[in-house]
Amino acid sequence: MLFVVLSSIPDTSKGSLKFKAQNRCDINAQNQVVFLIVEKERRVKANAREYNEKFLYANNHIKTSKYNIFTFLPINLFEQFQRVANAYFVVLLILQLIPEISSLSWFTTIVPLVLVLVITAVKDASDDYFRHKSDQQVNNRQSQVLIRGSLQKEKWMNVRVGDIIKLENNQFVAADILLLCSSEPYGLCYIETAELDGETNLKVRQALSVTSDLGDVSKLMDFDGEVVCEPPNNKLDKFTGTLHWKDNKYSLDNENMLLRGCILRNTEWCFGMVIFAGLQTKLMQNCGRTKFKRTSIDKLMNTLVLWIFAFLICMGVILAIGNTIWETCIGRKFELFLPRDDFQSSAVFSGFLTFWSYIIILNTVVPISLYVSVEVLRLGHSFFINWDRKMYHSQTDTSAEARTTTLNEELGQVEFLFSDKTGTLTQNVMVFSKCSITGRTYGTSDALTLKTACVDFSFNPLCDQGFKFYDCSLVEAVKREESAVQEFFRLLALCHTVMPEEKSEGKLEYQAQSPDEGALVTAARNFGFIFRARTPETITLCEMGRAVTYELLAILDFNNVRKRMSVIVRNPQGQIKLYCKGADTIVFDRLDPSSENLMYTTSEHLSEFAGEGLRTLALAYKDLSEEYYQVWKKKLHYASTVIENRDEQLAVLYEEIEQGMKLLGATAIEDKLQEGVPETIACLNLADIKIWVLTGDKLETAMNIGYSCNMLRDDMNEVFVISGLTQLEVQQQLRSAKELILGLSRVNSTGDVEKGDMFAEDSVFEEAIIAEYALVVNGHSLAHALEPQLEHTLLDLACLCKTVICCRVTPMQKAQVVELVRRHKRAVTLAVGDGANDVSMIKTAHIGVGISGQEGMQAVLASDYSFAQFRYLQRLLLVHGRWSYFRMCHFLAYFFYKNFAFTLVHFWYGFFCGFSAQIGLDTHYWTAVNHLFVWGSLIMYFAVLFAMQSDGLFGIFPSSFPFLGTARNCLSEKSVWLVILLTTVVCILPGLVVSFLRVDLFPTLTDKVRHLQQSSKKQGPKEQNLRRVRRTSSRRSAYAFSHQQGYGELITSGKNMRMSTLSSTVSLERPAQSSSWIENILKRKNEVSCISPERPDPPESHKDSRASADRLT
Repeated sequence: MLFVVLSSIPDTSKGSLKFKAQNRCDINAQNQVVFLIVEKERRVKANAREYNEKFLYANNHIKTSKYNIFTFLPINLFEQFQRVANAYFVVLLILQLIPEISSLSWFTTIVPLVLVLVITAVKDASDDYFRHKSDQQVNNRQSQVLIRGSLQKEKWMNVRVGDIIKLENNQFVAADILLLCSSEPYGLCYIETAELDGETNLKVRQALSVTSDLGDVSKLMDFDGEVVCEPPNNKLDKFTGTLHWKDNKYSLDNENMLLRGCILRNTEWCFGMVIFAGLQTKLMQNCGRTKFKRTSIDKLMNTLVLWIFAFLICMGVILAIGNTIWETCIGRKFELFLPRDDFQSSAVFSGFLTFWSYIIILNTVVPISLYVSVEVLRLGHSFFINWDRKMYHSQTDTSAEARTTTLNEELGQVEFLFSDKTGTLTQNVMVFSKCSITGRTYGTSDALTLKTACVDFSFNPLCDQGFKFYDCSLVEAVKREESAVQEFFRLLALCHTVMPEEKSEGKLEYQAQSPDEGALVTAARNFGFIFRARTPETITLCEMGRAVTYELLAILDFNNVRKRMSVIVRNPQGQIKLYCKGADTIVFDRLDPSSENLMYTTSEHLSEFAGEGLRTLALAYKDLSEEYYQVWKKKLHYASTVIENRDEQLAVLYEEIEQGMKLLGATAIEDKLQEGVPETIACLNLADIKIWVLTGDKLETAMNIGYSCNMLRDDMNEVFVISGLTQLEVQQQLRSAKELILGLSRVNSTGDVEKGDMFAEDSVFEEAIIAEYALVVNGHSLAHALEPQLEHTLLDLACLCKTVICCRVTPMQKAQVVELVRRHKRAVTLAVGDGANDVSMIKTAHIGVGISGQEGMQAVLASDYSFAQFRYLQRLLLVHGRWSYFRMCHFLAYFFYKNFAFTLVHFWYGFFCGFSAQIGLDTHYWTAVNHLFVWGSLIMYFAVLFAMQSDGLFGIFPSSFPFLGTARNCLSEKSVWLVILLTTVVCILPGLVVSFLRVDLFPTLTDKVRHLQQSSKKQGPKEQNLRRVRRTSSRRSAYAFSHQQGYGELITSGKNMRMSTLSSTVSLERPAQSSSWIENILKRKNEVSCISPERPDPPESHKDSRASADRLT
């Protein structure tokens, strides 16, 4: 395999490209020759394909499949022969092709081996076929590209870096593009980034002012700007570049970029210039590589095969030594009628050949049928998952699907579960649930909702039919035109960044940047304050049936530091008002003293709302005078034009005008969880499965969901929030949190803390800590915490906490967190998600689960298992996972017992057949019994376990779920091996007893000959001058023949031997007495030709002995 890595450094002066070798290499999923261009910077010129092609930038073609027609066979066979057993049987097949040592036909090995390889290859090919189809579907999407003065439709895969493309509303963005212009004023456009970060709320992007008027095709054709920017990377929230156009430079950032995977919303059209394409886009850079997933039982079986192979070698050595001794002491007596071949003149060499013969005969101790049986067993378990009606979601007509058959038993060993939030734990639906207005609460609790009738909004023709509220008193207050209530909903209808879309008369759709904002604006709409339209200067409402237009003077936008948003508007009466909504702790600090009493009352209501897991905001307003506003406006204009410290100066002005506000009330929004999520999490916690939430949402949203799911609780000892901006700050926060946990635990347990030994035995304390802690890590802090210097500290602290929540994380960071746990904890990990931003995490974990949600099918296509609801995970792990692991462990123990018992029969039989490498059982009987055991055991296991194991028990008693390491531990138990040994003895003992009784009561001719030999030895051996000639035993396939009369046991071993030249001189040196008794017996039976006491003819003698052997067998 060759990997060439080049670094491209463009030389713009000469229009050529320089390359510099780098000490880096990478491997793609297809294991092909890879040429990697490591860029220092990227230069892209608009409408200049020839110029851009010199830099060898990637095209827009993507490939997620592993194979093609030419590479499938070699790569797939290479992957399959990584299994030790497959490689072992190839070696065995080669040995069986050698006639001198083969006792079995090569057909018995090659058929099952080819069957296993073909079945696995077909399965892999079908999986890769679906990946090819998915790639083709994406690559063949149509896009409008500006080519030679006109817009032409091109497939996505034909789009090139530097092309100018046109996007229309609700279209996917084909590549990472620089926004040039749009149909909206000021070059604005709105995008949905669900496939990038899981958020379905809208985000705003804006073109540079110098390009925002390039809306005409002719102007775009003349556009020849050049972009110099950063090389391809996986940072979704960062972009740095410069546009060179008309001898000017314009800075570019992430707000000017539309990334691949986004969807254009509420924007009729826009034009953009392709900067990154195909595999170099930020979305594809965040997609993890497809890994070959293997279960721990697969790895265990590979290890066992090695140990069993060593055991097989030991048995072969023992039998080979036995053959050498037997040939030396006994076999030499039969050289007269069974001469040797030339190359078999040594007993040692005979033992060497016997060793390989027994390796072939005893190969069943490492059965290839084991892997076939395991695959069949897994396939059956997969069908059980697919057929489970309790995992069927009727609303979406979606059933559970096991997309792989190789990981079923791994479900029973999961220790860490990594979950996305939006769309996985939640429905991503915000509902206006309760509110507090001037000290009075409105809305009912969940317990009363079922008993209370829904509010009738028929008085409002523009109401949202899907909105439900269960407190009629609030509607009555609106109808009575109570000023505070109307001002409350007027604030909700004005203070936001929602975009309305009226597709037809009276049918409004809101596209919100935040789901919270969408819920609040929808609530105001239903209570009579309908947000109808907006322009950059105005906001139009329909207040109780009257159209009212407000002049929008300023928007003081939300950010993580301010934690509030304000708007300044002028109403038709000319009054200027500031409306503010934000976190209660922030808003309360900026209230006028006249609102102090109301603040205390509202604070109590907020505590009640938060206790129910609702997301709360405080609302306030302020009347502004014209003179004060004009002075403040001039300050704002100046601060917005300065270059240095612009953000700080704006923050000071915002702070100034937001002082002295009057409190209106508070809102409570419910982020609807999926059905059964809290109960599922609680049940999985009882099963000692650690659940980590990895989300792209902001910190406050993630924590609110944590409280809703009961992952975070008020009775926890401490909730650590890691939000440091530098590596040093993150390091200090992590260490202080760890010291606090371990320090308090030691104080609680021993009453004394020894600082020097605080971290000496963290692993011991991890299991002993009783107190409950939670860890919340922000995205920018997580980037520092995942550095090699801090990753161990992060992992240690996270494992000491009951709950871990990571927010504002990128798709690549999700995968890095999973890989961190997988690498250092050596635990089975499971990742569950529903969007494209979860694909890398799903691929990295041992097991990936996709939720069929509202964010497309990318997660499902990349997953190993899929279903419609998070709650089905409980049944997948606690029922199907436990069943699969339970069955697999028992099946393996039984299978190894069966094969050991069967193989040791041949080992034992070697001591009775002169170590001649004969098989002790008829091959037809052998095959029939093996099939009976294999298929019969599968049928019995599925029948008995399916009937007797109740899945309800595992849902009721989840604490009995873990069976971690059972397969490995059961093979280390002495009782297992004792049972194998005793069973083998019991199987062999009756045969031995019968054989001894038959020899004593009904002796055969062979037995009588042996008796005569032993009698003559007792009388004293006669002096013989016999030249010793060694011979070897047969290694052909034959049946058991020790129960037949005659010399079968002694002479059939010479059937495939050629006569040694030494045999021609044997008879002259042998006295007549040594063969007379043999001659008489053979004449009496008339089964073999007579052997003359004189010199025999070697060829005829050999022929006679071969013929007699044929008749005896």
